[in-house]
Amino acid sequence: MSGPIIFGLGGNIGSDEEILARFAKVAAALETWAPVRRSRVYRTAPIGPAQEPFLNAAISVRPDVEPTAEELATFVREVERLLGRDRSSEIHWGPRPIDVDVLLWGERIVRDGIEIPHPRLFERRFALRPLADLVGEVLVVPGTGKTVGELLAATADQPIEETALGF
Repeated sequence: MSGPIIFGLGGNIGSDEEILARFAKVAAALETWAPVRRSRVYRTAPIGPAQEPFLNAAISVRPDVEPTAEELATFVREVERLLGRDRSSEIHWGPRPIDVDVLLWGERIVRDGIEIPHPRLFERRFALRPLADLVGEVLVVPGTGKTVGELLAATADQPIEETALGF
């Protein structure tokens, strides 16, 4: 076993309750693999075109039977599709009902069919802050040589608000 798989969740289409319900459905799908840990939920400014703020969170799972990278990529695409995401019709970095990214998979670096760690993780506070809730700030992000805390410090100018919301 190579460590937990940590997924970043985001969405900005629908009410907070609708977005959180989609987050809960992703967590429920992963619960079929093993117990899931959840981060706090954050409200974040969008990157890209003018649009509503996002809700972001992260979840962590240690599957009893580890998937292949291909199975993980298929899971992400399928759960997004089932929850209303249509990548073929959306604007790049535009509004979306759900976004599921694999942020980390233990210490693995994967670049075949899915990129792990997520290729822009190190520059996105909206992904790093929920990740820190699950792994702390001293974990070194594979391939960067930097800790989660160091990466958070480097993105301190990006607005993010902790909410009292849960999923």
